Amino acid sequence: MADVKLKKRGYIWAISAGINAALAAISAKFFSSLVIKYGLVVLCNVVMWGCYVNSLRALSSLQATVTNFAANFLSSGLAGLFLFQESLPFRWFAGALSITIGVVILSKSSVDKKVSSD
Repeated sequence: MADVKLKKRGYIWAISAGINAALAAISAKFFSSLVIKYGLVVLCNVVMWGCYVNSLRALSSLQATVTNFAANFLSSGLAGLFLFQESLPFRWFAGALSITIGVVILSKSSVDKKVSSD
């Protein structure tokens, strides 16, 4: 049971890392003040790396990286659609669905359990 909670937390950290990476890109487009723009980009990237490192404590590097990438891809694409009125072709949605299915398959796969150094 504790292993399941640890993995769940790992996925939450990985998704948070991906969303923060997308927020860094969004903040670079949204703000005109260079100080605010770069400050938010740096802040979002620092938070993203902290979340990613925490996800690596609970997941394999493959699971953490792929989940991080998928969250970044999906949140960046949806932000473009809703915030910047960018058009997303059907292929983008097909690719997003394929990535999501791949992440689910990887999350269910049997990966060697991480050895705790506690």
